[in-house]
Amino acid sequence: MQYVLHNCIIKPRKRFYIFMFPSFFVNKLTTMDEKFEKIIIESAALFRKYGIRSLSMDDISRELGISKKTIYQYVANKAELIEKILEWFTNNNLCMRSEKNHEANAIDDLLSFSLIVQEESNESTPAILFDLQKYYPDVFKRFSVKKNELVFDHLKRNMLKGIEEGLYRTDLDVDLVSHLYVKKLTDSHDVDFLNTHQLSFSRVFEVMFDNHIRGISNEKGLAYFESKKVKKQL
Repeated sequence: MQYVLHNCIIKPRKRFYIFMFPSFFVNKLTTMDEKFEKIIIESAALFRKYGIRSLSMDDISRELGISKKTIYQYVANKAELIEKILEWFTNNNLCMRSEKNHEANAIDDLLSFSLIVQEESNESTPAILFDLQKYYPDVFKRFSVKKNELVFDHLKRNMLKGIEEGLYRTDLDVDLVSHLYVKKLTDSHDVDFLNTHQLSFSRVFEVMFDNHIRGISNEKGLAYFESKKVKKQL
């Protein structure tokens, strides 16, 4: 079975462990070469296992059992390989989330999307983030911008959907609320803040998500949200 959504043709795929955010179902974009996709997936696993700085293209070639010449058919250097991995993650995550939840109501949809973000953040490796920011700052910045755009786009569409379904307030400044949530999500990863106050990202995210839902929901939406909490689904 195939699904056509947001200009992507996506298919159910098995679970892979990839780069900073390992736990999500991966769906292949048909525009990507099969061999290059294999390089992307296996290189990502190596980076997560050994770190970015310590792993050379020679190491990747040896571990994958292919020549560097083959890798260089797709990327010019290690920096481009890292960027392609991050692009691949972002694109596939967008298609996967949309295909899975497009029929859910706005609150269930937002919950599912937020859990994906939380899971990815909880399982990200601090060493990977550090290496990216220090040794590949331009790549990391482009990835962060793209991911923030993805989150913003989903939040905006979710609020419009919730308003249409009669679950969210009709007086929301949709763009502003979406931008504020993305900013809070970014700030919630501040390691110094978490360590100073002895907080986990999971706890911060839980409170942030709860406040967000309560801030945008109307009476009907809040009643639904509370019913989900009673059922221990939130």
